[in-house]
Formats: sequence, structure tokens, C-alpha cells
Amino acid sequence: MKSIAILGSTGSIGTQTLEVVREQKDIEVTAVAAGSNIELLERQIREFKPGIAAVWEEEKARQLRGKVRDCPVKVYSGMDGLLAAATAKEAETVVAAVVGMIGIRPVMAAIKAGKDIALANKETLVAAGHLIMPLVKEKGVSLLPVDSEHSAIFQSLNGEQRESLEKVILTASGGPFRTWTKAQMETIQPEDALKHPNWKMGSKITIDSATMVNKGLEVMEAKWLFDVELEQIQVLVHPQSVIHSMVQYQDGAVIAQLGVPDMKLPIQYALYYPHRRPMSAKRLDFGMLGQMTFEAPDFERFYGLQLAFEAAKAGGSMPAVYNAANEAAVQKFLNGSLAFLQIPEVISMSMEAHTVIKNPGLEQVMETEAAVREWIESRW
Repeated sequence: MKSIAILGSTGSIGTQTLEVVREQKDIEVTAVAAGSNIELLERQIREFKPGIAAVWEEEKARQLRGKVRDCPVKVYSGMDGLLAAATAKEAETVVAAVVGMIGIRPVMAAIKAGKDIALANKETLVAAGHLIMPLVKEKGVSLLPVDSEHSAIFQSLNGEQRESLEKVILTASGGPFRTWTKAQMETIQPEDALKHPNWKMGSKITIDSATMVNKGLEVMEAKWLFDVELEQIQVLVHPQSVIHSMVQYQDGAVIAQLGVPDMKLPIQYALYYPHRRPMSAKRLDFGMLGQMTFEAPDFERFYGLQLAFEAAKAGGSMPAVYNAANEAAVQKFLNGSLAFLQIPEVISMSMEAHTVIKNPGLEQVMETEAAVREWIESRW
């Protein structure tokens, strides 16, 4: 039996991870952590019988303790709860699927505890890649990507000499507004932006896909995951989402990973690497597909993507600013207090107002996030 802990078990990646657990039947779930959905968390506790469960608010934790008092599970709250789940003694692998920079501390704690990481939390490497990757090397653990794009690159690198790599090509669906004009985009409402054409994801990442900020975060994540320069990362819009990403080598050969849009594939691959397991998912039918199309991204209409390259180039604390400003702006868009096109504007203004810290420690990263959020709250 393989033992895992899931941080973000009630979210999109977390619930799909549990679908993999149900199908494979040889994974034990030793810890689960969620935000506030204690109804679903209770059902997960009863089905998978973890020894540790965590929710963010203590009041929710108190309610959950009452609901599962007949179960042999310890219920924690807050960051202490996330840390308890991330370092659960029995867990071999931690699936890091919480959304936002809140995931940085538990991921670092899990690495220090010798756990392998199945990483679905982009913000961890975006804001703290300079801290995470050396720690992974020091502790000798594995960090395996769960994002479909990074998993595709990881798979396309298998068996090849890394020094032969010329560039990585991150594909993007283009989101629901790929063909919209700037004028049309001025009227976008949250319910429009939450309708992704290909993928089923959580609300925050779905909005990020609509602005293409998600692809910007993936650019910064790829830089750390694959130890490449920004100049070696290309973004390519591929509306069908069949090619999940590619690697180009110095002889001109391009290796790609293809499949139907299904997050369970990269999740399962990360959990069982280097082995592949049967999976009862839809198969790609090239005859039905007919054709695949590609286009360059529009950096003017999707300015958030351009800002990501600028933040990555500035380095230091600037990626944390980019990420924190986006998180705050997306939340304001979802609650109706900010327009869709204002999201990249808020990111840009936040970056302009920030003085870069060249090599920030963890506390400086978190202080930067807090300062950015406070700055945004004072203006919008």
C-alpha cells in the first residue's frame, strides 16, 4: 500500500486524486486538509478513514469534531492543521493541492520531513522556488508536477539527456475569451469567466486561465521545475488542449505528450511514477479529432501573461508580488468589486509599487504577500 496525505482534499485536484484512489485500491489516505467544506470532508473521512483531518477555521474544526466523533481521526485547524497533515508520519507522498501562497509552509515542512511531493500548487514555486528547489535537493525527495502542462514536459524529458534540451513549449487553451476583442472583454462577468471550454477546475484557476495569468504562473513554475532560462520557455495557444506541452531538443526534434483533457492522468502519473497504471478514462480518438490548431498568444489582450515574464525577469520577491496581487484581484473580481480587465491592471500597479528584495527568505516572501494585499485593499 502507498500512503498519501492530501492538502486541499475537497477541491478539484483533491477530489480527483480521491477518484484515482478509489480506482486503484492500493493507496491509503492518511491525512486530509480542506478549507471550509466540512460536509464533504466528513464524507471523505468516513470513506477513506484518515488519521488526521484539518480545516482552516477553528469553529469549523469544532463542528467537524462533533460530526466525526465516532471516527478514529484527529481534527486540527489553521496552519497547525495544514502542517500536521503535511508531516503525517505514515504519509510517503503529499499531494499539495491547496490554492494560493498558503501552501508554501506545509510543502516546505513536508519536504523537511522527507516526504515526496505531488505538486499542484503553482504558487509554491512561483513565490518560493528559490527556497523549495534547493531544499528538495538537500533532502533527496522527489517533487513531481501534477499540472497537466508540467507533467507533459516531465514525461517528454524522460529518457533524454537534459543538456540536449533547447526549449520547453507550454501549451494554453486560450480560455473562453481567446477570440474576444478588448471591447468585448470589458463586459465580462464572473459567470462568463468560469466557463472554461476544456477543463474542469476550481474557480480561482479557471479565472486565471481566462486571463492567461495561469499560463504566466506556469512559466515561472517551469523555470524552477526544469532549471531553464526564461528565454527557453515558449507559450503556444492550442485551443483543443490535446497536446499538453512539448519539449524541443537541440537537434530540432520535438517530443510532446498528448491526451484528452483529464487531470486524473497527471495525478495518477505523479503518484505512481515511474510506473504507469491502467486508467478507465476516455481515450484520444485522432479520427474524431480531425485537426489541431496553434497560434501565438496575444500579449496585448492578455497582458497578465506579459507581466509574468517581466516578474520572472525581475526575480527576487517580484514573482511573489505578481502572485499575491493576482490572488487579491481575482477574489475581488469574483465578488463583483473589480472588472475583469482590471485584474492585470492591479498586478501591474502592484509590481510598479514594489522594490525588489533580491533573495528573500520565507518570512520576507510572506511579508511581501501581506503587504501587497494590504496595498490593494487600501485602493480598491
